[in-house]
Amino acid sequence: MKPSLPWSAFLAELTAGKTVSDYATDQLVFMQGGPSDAMFFIVSGKVKLTVASQDGKEAIIATLVPAEFFGEGCLAGQPTRMNTARAVGVSVLARVEKSAMARRLSTSAEMSAEFIDQLLARLIRYEADLVDQMFNSSEKRLARMLLLLSHFSESSKSETVVNGVNQEHLAQMVGTTRSRINLFMNRFRKLGYITYTGETSLTVHRGLRTVVLEE
Repeated sequence: MKPSLPWSAFLAELTAGKTVSDYATDQLVFMQGGPSDAMFFIVSGKVKLTVASQDGKEAIIATLVPAEFFGEGCLAGQPTRMNTARAVGVSVLARVEKSAMARRLSTSAEMSAEFIDQLLARLIRYEADLVDQMFNSSEKRLARMLLLLSHFSESSKSETVVNGVNQEHLAQMVGTTRSRINLFMNRFRKLGYITYTGETSLTVHRGLRTVVLEE
């Protein structure tokens, strides 16, 4: 999801209830189960959202880019975080307290509309993920996930997948085994759809879209 309107003007005019901080690569923003008391906006860099099961298995649910927000569950009365957020690479994040965000949304129709638009776009993405899991082959699900993780757009020719995503993560997100992921990745590489060095340095090329578009 590419945000249609940056939040820079809002962040610039907000004087109370805002903290802007630098984050190092893989630095924790908040932990699953921690207090849900603020929202975050990505000024620069990227953020990875993950969830962990009781037996310690972890799955990436989203990677977010500048002008996107996360942690909005606090506005709906969510007492604890449902996921863990970590910076991907060096990032700058703005933390906005729940009360400050709620107050601003109640006084600005334009901001409320933009906030709702982004939430709806995210909901559509999650619904598409569900349909993907239910009806598409694991190979097509992998292709779609790689395109999403690289934030591939209609105009893109090549995009880099967010750092730190390995084949184990992909297997969890796609819902298949690591050996199947390895098989599909090798096939995509031979077809020229992806290039990678090692397991976590991965570039997606436009040809991969043909896998998703196949009937």
